[in-house]
This record gives sequence, C-alpha cells and structure tokens, in this order.
Amino acid sequence: MNEFLTVLTSVLPVFGIMGIGLWLRRRGWLSADADASLMRVTISLLLPSLIFDSVLGNAALRRPENLLLPPLVGFGMVAVGVGVAWLFARAAGLPTKPEQRTFAFLTGLQNYGYLAIPLCITVYQDAGTTGVLFVHNVGPETAMWTLGVAMLSGRGPVGGWKKIINAPLAGLLLALALNFIGMVWTPPASALFVGKTILIAVHWLGQSSIPLALLMIGAIVADHLDEARGGRAVRVVSVAACVRLGVMPVLFLLLAKFLPCSIELKRVLVLQGAMPAAVLPIVLTKHYGGDARTALRVVLGTSLIGLVTIPLWIRFGGHVIGLW
Repeated sequence: MNEFLTVLTSVLPVFGIMGIGLWLRRRGWLSADADASLMRVTISLLLPSLIFDSVLGNAALRRPENLLLPPLVGFGMVAVGVGVAWLFARAAGLPTKPEQRTFAFLTGLQNYGYLAIPLCITVYQDAGTTGVLFVHNVGPETAMWTLGVAMLSGRGPVGGWKKIINAPLAGLLLALALNFIGMVWTPPASALFVGKTILIAVHWLGQSSIPLALLMIGAIVADHLDEARGGRAVRVVSVAACVRLGVMPVLFLLLAKFLPCSIELKRVLVLQGAMPAAVLPIVLTKHYGGDARTALRVVLGTSLIGLVTIPLWIRFGGHVIGLW
C-alpha cells in the first residue's frame, strides 16, 4: 500500500496542475492568443533546458545499452500499439476510414512527454531513469511524425520527417555529446565557474517547463471539452480505454519483464505502459485530415480514466520488475 500511495501522490499533482490550466482558461486568465508563443518557448527553450539538466553528468547515459535500445523500443511499441488499436477500431463503432485511422493512431501512441516526464521524476527519483526516458522518447517522436502522419493522412509521411529534427532532439544530442566529453575531460577552474553559472540557469529554466506545459494542456482540454460530447462518445472512450489502459500495459510489462535491458529502461517501460493517449496528436489530427472528434474523445477519455489506472499499473509494474 505504501508504494501505491507514493505513486498516487505523484500522479495527483500532475492532473491537479492540468486542472488549474483548465480553470485558468475558463476564467480567461490564460488566453488562447498566448498559446502559440508559450508553446514555442516551452518546446524551443524550456524542454531542451530540462533535457540538459537531466542528461549532463548522467552516468546511466554513458552506457551504450541506454543509448541504442530505448529509441528502438519506443518506436516499436508505438507501432504495436497502433496495430492493436486498428484491430479494435470497428468495435468502437467508427464506420469511416478517417475515424478508424484516427482511433488507431491516437489510441496507439501513449503520452511520452509532459505527463510521463514529471511522473518519471517524482515516482522514480532517479536521474538515470529520467535521462533514459528522454532518449527513449526519440522513438515515439519519430513514430508520431512518420507512422502517425501516414495513418492520419492515408497517404504517407507527407513531410513529417522534417518535424523530427527539432529543438528537443538537438538539445538531447548535444547534451549526450557533452555528457560523454565530461567523462574524459577535466576542465580548468575558470571553465568550472562559468559552467556552474550556466547550469544553474539551465536548471531553473528546465524546472519551469513541466508546470507551464501542464497548464497549457489543461487549457487545450478546456477548449475542446464540448466537442467531445454526444454521439458514440461512450463507446469510443470505452474501447480506447480497454486498449490503451488495459491491453497495452500488459504488453509493456511483458517486455519490461523479459527484455534483457537496463533497470532504467525497464522502469521507463513500466511508466510508458501506464500512460493514456498523448495530447499533441489532437493538433496533428486537424492538420492531416483525421477525425478531430474521435481524437478528442480518445485523449480526454483515457486521460480521465488514467487518473485511476496509472497508479495501479505503475505499482503493479514495480512488483513485476522487482522495484518495490
């Protein structure tokens, strides 16, 4: 029970900040006009700062197995998730191909970013695991802009490859290189002073990335709550939850149990298996010709149900890999 309460107390603040973001939007304090600029600052500055803060000096990311395998596993599990969800698309009562493709992609792609990252930090309290999560996330990110765009458009990646090269990826690659250099180079005292000053600033910027992103997610949810109601909402949410929060956690836990990999990656797999659908694909759905209402139902439904299931799966997964 103690470990369940530990996980629960880590989950509740994350959803609580999202709820505050929803309230701020409804009150008019966080306007839609600010979304684009705040999101750009978060993605281009704050998240790379958090990556630097988590990767530099991280001994776990000096081991090759934590650099090569996590992205491959990340991409592969998204592909598996999309395939499994596609098998259930008709059961969700979705008659058209755009609805079915949207359901498959949104249900198959777990939240690997602004929900997973704060939970990883608070649940595991291990810099090595957080660093491996960032490396792992290259896989889902690549899958989103390739497999996801192909699914939504029904035509192929359609330029999605260009989106893979972004500020977080560039920051990760640079941080990994500097982390390796730091292992073999002893800097002079003057460089240490300058470096420490910069790292303090980077740490502060990185710490602000997650709260701001969660507030933004809550605001986006507030904008679309009404659109997700009516029609086949209950059926779509029920089937999506069964796949995303029922079938996929089992597959992730089996992989975590039997895959010969580091304990950091096993923890990441447990966490990823417990995650609801990712939020950002809602925007992709509108841009690439998917069904926006289906996307909203999958994301909002699995996120709300996940408030209950996430601590249960993480607790159970911790027992599976021998964490607790």
